[in-house]
Amino acid sequence: MSLSSDETILSTPLDVERIRQDFPILATHVNGKPLVYLDNAATSQTPKQVVQAIADYYNTSNSNVHRGVHRLSQVATDQYEMARKKVARFLGAPLVCEVIFTSGTTEGINLIAQTYGRQHVGKGDEILVTHMEHHSNIVPWQMLCEEKGATLKVVPVDEKGDIIFEEYEKLLSPRTKLVAAVHVSNALGTVNPVKQMIEAAHAMNIPVLLDGAQSTPHMPINIKDLDVDFFVCSGHKMYGPTGIGVLYGKGKYLEAMPPYKGGGDMILSVSFEKTVFNSLPYKFEAGTPHIEGTIALGATVDYLNAVGMVAIARHEQMLMNYGEEALQAVDGLRFIGQAREKAGVISFVMEHAHPHDIGQILDEHGVAIRAGHHCAQPIMKHFNVPATARASFAMYNTKEEIDALVNALHAVNKVFA
Repeated sequence: MSLSSDETILSTPLDVERIRQDFPILATHVNGKPLVYLDNAATSQTPKQVVQAIADYYNTSNSNVHRGVHRLSQVATDQYEMARKKVARFLGAPLVCEVIFTSGTTEGINLIAQTYGRQHVGKGDEILVTHMEHHSNIVPWQMLCEEKGATLKVVPVDEKGDIIFEEYEKLLSPRTKLVAAVHVSNALGTVNPVKQMIEAAHAMNIPVLLDGAQSTPHMPINIKDLDVDFFVCSGHKMYGPTGIGVLYGKGKYLEAMPPYKGGGDMILSVSFEKTVFNSLPYKFEAGTPHIEGTIALGATVDYLNAVGMVAIARHEQMLMNYGEEALQAVDGLRFIGQAREKAGVISFVMEHAHPHDIGQILDEHGVAIRAGHHCAQPIMKHFNVPATARASFAMYNTKEEIDALVNALHAVNKVFA
């Protein structure tokens, strides 16, 4: 039985077997063994309802949006804009026009760097990030700092993978033009105290950008309650399609920011003498957008609302607790990152096997994890490891799959004994 858009599962634990029926790929066999998919922090799987939304668009309403007066264009536009409304409600955005569609988290961060950043960051200014950032929340700021003569400041983390909040407060200064911080670390699973970080920054009139790529799939998000200035996330990490993401920005900033790209649909009028730009959010959505991806993202939000984000968070926390206990039975295994609050991710190394070898041997047992530096090389260096093995969870994962992971890790030890 599939989930309907008006159905909410409030009980814990979830009816995981029922949910798994909506993800046909989970019935795949790898090397003759049932697939155990634990690479959700890289890309989560997509339910058939979302895939169907893409097919329905192409089968019934394929047309460009915002530009046509004919029926198909009007239907496609209505579906596209309805997706924006769904996303705004899902994230708790105060205004629908403050939700901008991007290609993903990376583009959202670059958009802010190239617009707000270029406007407000100058020689001698500072941008503040944490030591656990994904490369996509480091490199754009390094590029901007190099261009403007500014400095990138880094909030340190402790031996468990928590930020040192007192040091964060010390680093905030009149020179700080932006705090750009990850909500949940993709490499460690650390859930940062973002509300307190935002409050501390706002006390000094410093805006905050949150990278929500890893938080949005795992917990309820309320942008209004957080009072965050910018928030970015990606569809493919929250059970949606690739190539679509969201940037939320407070209207007072978005209105003052210049467009990121020039082209069709982001203008009101064009002459060879002058261009008048469109209103929000269209000022930042030049060209033909990822229409089917946006509509499918709306269907993704419907699906997540049907399951219930609170129920998902509880189920995944149960998996985290079970997994951390079960993995302690593996000889030579050491966790990397044991923060006070974690979500979605368990990273580890083993005494006798490189993470890449772990990943390859696990694949022989049908277990899919991620092995590498997870586009977070600075935090790897902090823990003095070149890479980790990372198991990351989703609402469709089970205790039995964690048991399969543990058994496969015992096999790794046998190979390298």
